Amino acid sequence: MPFLIILISFLWLAGTVKSILFWLYLWQLKDYHIGRFIDHFQTAKGKRIIFLYVTQFMFWRMKKPVFTAKMILLCILAISISALYFVLTHTVMTLVLYNLLVPIIVSALVLLVQPFFVTARNRILKKARKKMAQFPNLVVIGITGSYGKTSTKEFLQTILAEKFKVLATPEHKNSEIGIAQTILQELNARHEIFIVEMGAYNKGGIKLLCDMVKPRIGVVTGVNEQHLATFGSLENLLSAEGGQELLASLPKSGTLMVNGENKYCLDLYKNAKIDKKIYAINKDKINTDIWTEELSVKPECLDFVAVDREKHAVHMVVDVLGRQHAQNLLGTMLVARELGMSFEEIASAAKNISQAQGGMTLKNGAHGIKVIDSSYSANPDGVMADLDYLKVFTGKRVIVMPCLIELGAKSIEAHIQIGKKIAEVADLAIITTRDKFEEIRNGAIINGLSPEKVLFIENQKEIFNVLTTFCGMGDTVLLEGGRPSEVIKLLKLSS
Repeated sequence: MPFLIILISFLWLAGTVKSILFWLYLWQLKDYHIGRFIDHFQTAKGKRIIFLYVTQFMFWRMKKPVFTAKMILLCILAISISALYFVLTHTVMTLVLYNLLVPIIVSALVLLVQPFFVTARNRILKKARKKMAQFPNLVVIGITGSYGKTSTKEFLQTILAEKFKVLATPEHKNSEIGIAQTILQELNARHEIFIVEMGAYNKGGIKLLCDMVKPRIGVVTGVNEQHLATFGSLENLLSAEGGQELLASLPKSGTLMVNGENKYCLDLYKNAKIDKKIYAINKDKINTDIWTEELSVKPECLDFVAVDREKHAVHMVVDVLGRQHAQNLLGTMLVARELGMSFEEIASAAKNISQAQGGMTLKNGAHGIKVIDSSYSANPDGVMADLDYLKVFTGKRVIVMPCLIELGAKSIEAHIQIGKKIAEVADLAIITTRDKFEEIRNGAIINGLSPEKVLFIENQKEIFNVLTTFCGMGDTVLLEGGRPSEVIKLLKLSS
């Protein structure tokens, strides 16, 4: 009997810890942002999480968060409360009830400790602002937008590094803490330029970052409804990701640079009272400062001629994939020109840019299938651009993607348009989440793709089986968003 009690106790504690780690992982995944966390449960995947949690507690898949100082504290608190509850309770039913309440208990703890971490965060931001004040001659470039931020930052860092001592925020760390840590840990007197990728989920978020780093040059790469659900309104989104806060923070001697092929960027440009410039692939659309001619999108690279208003021109061959990166490169070139680099210096430096810096790589997979890996993240403009790139390939063309999240009221129409685009380009679509599957399917059917060519498949082994049955040597698969790790592993992708 004592052995049975010990066994049950061990299983309950192990299951409870596993549950705590999962819910903390989910909060961390959503950046402890209550709007993003709640929005997740509006999706089919989120609803299924709740169902599976209630019905399959002991068989719940293990998910572990990244153990930062904040996460360690939350784990200690949650596990301590659970252990105390276990000591005080005496019945199986109360233990079962506690398990069902773990998501609520963990969420309450996250929200309870949040004010203390906001205080700690503010101290870190204050230190970062103080350190930034020590470098009055540092040129700070702020980059924001709904898409294209990271690629533009990566391209710009590589090109400017040929002539200047450059620091840039690493990877996708575009939050206030990530930027502050970069300042405190890496910025020093040698640096001449600091490139800051700026992301936010709330109105005022970009202003907070600008108050810390004081940008002199602002770049807005493009704006869409990708995070509309978390901002709450288009007005709030345009204030932050749309560049209004960045523009308001630039000094009178500063410069704003915007993507001329985006309507929201053009509105921002028209309202700017400081030095401002536009970049666009097609000069006929707008009176642009830099544009492309003879643009050729090849499977392995971009090839184009960049031309500016003074009729300076340079031939660019860059190892990145997709027409959209011509846009990002033009923005990069405009900034580099502003800082005194010649077209020739820029073209030479651009040879060091890699496919991975553009967020999309072309790889050789199993059975001779070519695989376009654009699986880090997805937004409506990005999906459309990647589908345009897929057109370059001959043979059968397949897209594997999840439905997009956090689009708010624009979600239905966005997915219908994606479905229409899929029908123009692909022979088969595999959608890995259910939320807006019908909208994608209906959009594809409207444009002539057979219903049986738009499949909903969640299981990654089944996706792999369908791909290798449908595709053969020389066919191409686009992996878009939601990184399907097992599919990638089964396809045996190599460089």
